[in-house]
Amino acid sequence: MSEPGKLDAISSDLLKRAVADRFNGEEMILVPVLSVVLALAIGAIVMLATGVGFGSIGQSYLALFTGSVGSVNAISETLTAAAPLTLAGLGIALGFRAGLFNIGAEGQLILGGIAAVAVGFALTDTPAWIHLPLALLAGALAGAAWAAIAGWLKAATGAHEVITTIMLNLIALRLVDYLLRNPPIQKPGRADPISQSVLPSAELPRLLTWIDPNLRVHAGILLVVAAVAIVYWLLFRTTKGFEFRAAGANPDAARYAGMRSGLIIVLVMATAGALAGLAGANQVLGVLGRASPGFSGGAGFDAIAVALLGRSHPVGVLLAGLLFGALQAGGREMQVAAGVSIDLISIIQALVIVFMAAPTLVRATIPWVFTKQVGR
Repeated sequence: MSEPGKLDAISSDLLKRAVADRFNGEEMILVPVLSVVLALAIGAIVMLATGVGFGSIGQSYLALFTGSVGSVNAISETLTAAAPLTLAGLGIALGFRAGLFNIGAEGQLILGGIAAVAVGFALTDTPAWIHLPLALLAGALAGAAWAAIAGWLKAATGAHEVITTIMLNLIALRLVDYLLRNPPIQKPGRADPISQSVLPSAELPRLLTWIDPNLRVHAGILLVVAAVAIVYWLLFRTTKGFEFRAAGANPDAARYAGMRSGLIIVLVMATAGALAGLAGANQVLGVLGRASPGFSGGAGFDAIAVALLGRSHPVGVLLAGLLFGALQAGGREMQVAAGVSIDLISIIQALVIVFMAAPTLVRATIPWVFTKQVGR
């Protein structure tokens, strides 16, 4: 088999694993929960192997819980971390549904962020009800335009989206680095790569300042809920969504049915890029207030795991985003309160993905909790 053929076969296999036809509580709730339990158990074994005592392990996992959902501040941090992961994850899931393996969410996210920053500081004396939507729109359009390049290359030349989106990630990274080091994006008087600050009129308002001014959860979480509802409606309640799903399930049949596969590819990639661009805008307008190298925190790459974990269903992606947000927020508390390396959280996240990629392994490990036993 040729190299492109091998890549297509691998992508097709991953896409089959990543897509659920309908919301299934056992697949989207029980398996992920048990995957987390098994990952935590193996994480404890790893800590024991490195000389961490049982008391410290218990303290670490208690810190993980309290740091993610143990207080209003913890819940605020979990929601703040989950917002960009869910938005970008929705975009990747949309691509999965259409049979496209979009690896480019990171590049789309950072370009969306830099576009939102540019609009956020450039439009002075603009009322917030105009300025904020324009900044969000700029982020979405930048992400959509960047992703549409890969979609057009796929539709026009057959170039595989895995390769083109990876390359576009690298280009986006270097482009953003250049923009941050030069006017008009770079903050005047600074030699380091950092953007000008977003004006208050373009910031996403914080939601819980009436409880505590330090709570960081912002209106971006409402944007996430709206995006989940819109993507669900698009996929399962519209003709265009049916075309997206048909193209992913059986491209040849969709083509014979008269669907314009090239247009579908470009539209799906552009929509996915818009969601990733919104994720970047969410970060700079709601959390950071400006852009600097690494401002995404790798959310575009983590979103791939979120989409896989959520089985490419909008509700599943939302739950997976909340889970990863909780792991990130709780992981910081583990590091501070228990002195555990943040790398352990990365190990736990990787283990969760491993178990999610092999649900039969979870079923075989804890068979008695499932209604349908393995092998029956």
